[in-house]
Formats: sequence, C-alpha cells, structure tokens
Amino acid sequence: MARMDEDEDVVPILRVRDAGTAVAWYARLGFKKIWEHRFEEGFPAFVEIERGKVRLFLSEHEGDARPDTLIYLRLREVATLAQEFGVEITQAPWAQEIELRDPDGNRLRIGAP
Repeated sequence: MARMDEDEDVVPILRVRDAGTAVAWYARLGFKKIWEHRFEEGFPAFVEIERGKVRLFLSEHEGDARPDTLIYLRLREVATLAQEFGVEITQAPWAQEIELRDPDGNRLRIGAP
C-alpha cells in the first residue's frame, strides 16, 4: 500500500529573466534540468531543475514569482559550495550555512542537514 504523502511535495517557483542562464548557474549547485515548457516558440520558459529529491521551478513568466525571494535549501556539501562561490560559512545554532544570490536576485540560504 502506498504511503499517503508519496505524491505530495512542495516545489518553490523562482522568477528568472533567462532560463538558460539560470539553469547554468544552478548547475554549479548540483542541479540538472529535467524539462522545459514554452507555449510557443519565443514565449517565456518554465523549467524544472532537481538535485536528488530537491526540485525547483524556474519561470520566465512575470506573474509567477517575484525577484528577491528567499528559499532555504538543506544540502550536504556546504563547505564545497562555499568554496565554489567564494563565500564564508556562518555557524547557526542549527547548521553551518551560506547565503547566495542567483543572477536574478533570488536569495538562497543553504544549510547542511
């Protein structure tokens, strides 16, 4: 028997100006593009990226989300990511954390689980 929560999930939507640029930036965090949708050629893109069980939607559609959104990601390699992006690690009572901004100004707080 399937668990009740197996098909339930939360997927944050982040507003991006250029999906290709955003996908390349998020690849540095270990995300890969799963799919992309456009209603027609030249229309805004809507993209799903994932890293293990962590999924994000990246949308070029103006009404989907606002820049400067903050999301919290629990990722294992905080020290590696800090080195990759040239940022300092801070020690919070609950985790080691780093803070990043993507090319569109979305804020990411990343902590080790």
